[in-house]
Amino acid sequence: MARSGEPLLEMTRVRKHYGDFLALNDVDLTVQRGEVVVVVGPSGSGKSTLCRTINRLETITSGSIAIDGVPLPAEGRALAALRAEVGMVFQSFNLFAHLTVLENVTLGPRRVRRIGRAAAEREAGELLERVGVGAQAGKLPAQLSGGQQQRVAIARALAMHPKLMLFDEPTSALDPEMINEVLDVMVSLARDGMTMIVVTHEMGFARKAANRVVFMDDGEIVEEAPPDEFFTAARSPRAREFLSKLISH
Repeated sequence: MARSGEPLLEMTRVRKHYGDFLALNDVDLTVQRGEVVVVVGPSGSGKSTLCRTINRLETITSGSIAIDGVPLPAEGRALAALRAEVGMVFQSFNLFAHLTVLENVTLGPRRVRRIGRAAAEREAGELLERVGVGAQAGKLPAQLSGGQQQRVAIARALAMHPKLMLFDEPTSALDPEMINEVLDVMVSLARDGMTMIVVTHEMGFARKAANRVVFMDDGEIVEEAPPDEFFTAARSPRAREFLSKLISH
């Protein structure tokens, strides 16, 4: 059981190698309960790798990761149990194409949490309404727009009652008009107190919803600051260069 006041996530000196390539270099990151941390940086800076190490989709080379005071297990049932506590929304929606929207959302609660069908379907319906796709419950994913599919993916993650939500470029595969419908759901989650780590290029979301912006480059956390401070007075030359390129496009 975690002690009160203990961080929800603690990454200490985390390194990740792919062969000779160092994707994460001594990363230290602490996230408190209810905090929204937005991770930004140029392509290839290690943002997605950081996200994927938190639920061990990528195995770290060295260092430590603890969630709610518990070190990340290496494998087996303990890892499966911990993954159930960490929701993840990917760039590609990863919905099961042969299952309806409702079945996609109830699968985890029924299989992993052992919740009965009626209760799982009742909560799934509420979550689908919450993300604005309640009317699509009986459809297959292919019958939905990209924005609707991503909102279903968010509902599916929420159905597991995660302590922490990870979003890895959740809008980058969407058409421009669909991006806001997904970001609006994420802003509402942030306002409701969900602990979130969001890798995104959407700086408007970072300004609106983040408690803290983490800037990464070359596998390192170069700078961390509240959004107002980061966007108006970034301290590091690398962050200033990154922001100047965004503004000039």
